[in-house]
Amino acid sequence: MSPRRSVRTASVAGLTGLVAAAATMVAMHTANADEIRYEAEDSPATCDGDIESEHAGFSGSGFCNTENEEGASAGFTVAAPAGTATLGIRYANGGGGDRPADVAVNGSTVASVELADTGEWTNWATETVTVELSAGGNTIELTATDDEGLANIDYLEVTTDGPPPDETTPPDEPTDPDDPTDPPTGDELYAAPGGDDGASGTESDPTTLTSAIDRIEPGGTIYLRGGTYRLSETVHIEPGNDGLANDRTELFAYPGETPVLDFSAQSEDSSNRGIAMGGDWWHFYGIIVENAGDNGILLGGDHNIIERVVTRYNADTGLQIARYTAGAPESEWPSYNLVVSSESHDNVDSDGEDADGFAAKLTSGPGNVFRDTVAHNNIDDGWDLYTKDETGPIGEVTIKNSLAYENGTLSKGGQAGDGDRNGFKLGGEDIPVDHTVVDSIAYDNGKHGFTYNSNPGSMTITGNASIGNEERNFNFDDGSSVFRDNTSCDSGSNDRIIGDDAGGNQWWSGSDGSRCSQYDGGMDWFFDSDGALVVTFGGTQVLP
Repeated sequence: MSPRRSVRTASVAGLTGLVAAAATMVAMHTANADEIRYEAEDSPATCDGDIESEHAGFSGSGFCNTENEEGASAGFTVAAPAGTATLGIRYANGGGGDRPADVAVNGSTVASVELADTGEWTNWATETVTVELSAGGNTIELTATDDEGLANIDYLEVTTDGPPPDETTPPDEPTDPDDPTDPPTGDELYAAPGGDDGASGTESDPTTLTSAIDRIEPGGTIYLRGGTYRLSETVHIEPGNDGLANDRTELFAYPGETPVLDFSAQSEDSSNRGIAMGGDWWHFYGIIVENAGDNGILLGGDHNIIERVVTRYNADTGLQIARYTAGAPESEWPSYNLVVSSESHDNVDSDGEDADGFAAKLTSGPGNVFRDTVAHNNIDDGWDLYTKDETGPIGEVTIKNSLAYENGTLSKGGQAGDGDRNGFKLGGEDIPVDHTVVDSIAYDNGKHGFTYNSNPGSMTITGNASIGNEERNFNFDDGSSVFRDNTSCDSGSNDRIIGDDAGGNQWWSGSDGSRCSQYDGGMDWFFDSDGALVVTFGGTQVLP
């Protein structure tokens, strides 16, 4: 990786407004193989750093320059047939030594590469590795294994023995329907609060939400007109009602309007969710889900995107990633979902101890990501990654560029019951799971800011700030987690850190360190036009 300023930014796939800049995939076909190129700068690729173009010789419009640290990664989502594939990683490394990296497919490390020195940052080389891919969408992540970070990554080229499903169109990623210059592919249906089940579903003759869900073709788009949808029963998207790996089915707010799904008619009961998602490859955008008798959204499918969504005033966790069907085996636990540019607040149950903002707990699979998300004023925790002996470890969760504040106290000032009141609660019952939390902020929560909560795993805790939490800003009493570049200010008591203090940390032990001055003044936040979360203290931007 070339020298760069130490500025943390939201990764490319976390940004919205990218329909017109959809991923560039260059396909080349021979008699025996299919070769597809995935550019590092194009959605849905991810980059733990910046997309840059200062060194000549790259393909496309730029390359991924990650942070100078172990664990920095570049990721790709690729479509392929099941079977063996050759990955060609084009990179440049002018740093004077190898930049080793692990290669993970669908969350599991399967190989390592050296990414040897190329002499100059303008000298580009390709390193190949052979892996096994599943049919349809696959996630491939390159993760640096030393503190120099990755080499600069130009693209990933995937060679297989046959064509992937509909290879001409990349998977959807966060987008901006406010500027629908490139209309979504597939059938379009329109729903409205006053729609009719038997209506045609056109813009002038809208149907109901449930009818549209039943009738939409895979890869189609449902536009929800603005207004309040008063619903008394759970809206189910059943398993098998799936989008496509390269063309998600979309449930979008109509451009410029705000649909509110109001489940006030439901009583508080564990069966009374707002939306129960069992399908795969869906994309929600721009909706509000409120007043459900349990979770606002139960996310039980795979490869879904939840973007610009608000879950509020629900009688359990606002958005929870957990299995759709009771008793479903671990192989069916929801995996590889992305929650981005979304907010969950003021969720409260009658006991005052269960309703979190966001959760991936008990029965969630690998590869789930929260990015540019905000959880505040929930009666229990901001994030809950709880595990228990009965169901065992959950999949590893990644939380990036996110904010948890004032959890344990509702927006109107109410407190109730025995809620845990943490910002980020990362485990349970002494079950090790290696989660990742980076570039996130915990502020003014009722107990701890970041807590291991009896997770003795090896978590990655990097670049976070914890300010003014009631008990401890950082509470890690066990495990081998790696801590780097974290900042703690104005803690209720001294931080507890057991694990690997890898450097750059500023813990609280009775007084503030030099970095705490940037967190003076009132906290504010907003999503910018691209969907990235921006956090300020006293008017000074601290995130990203």
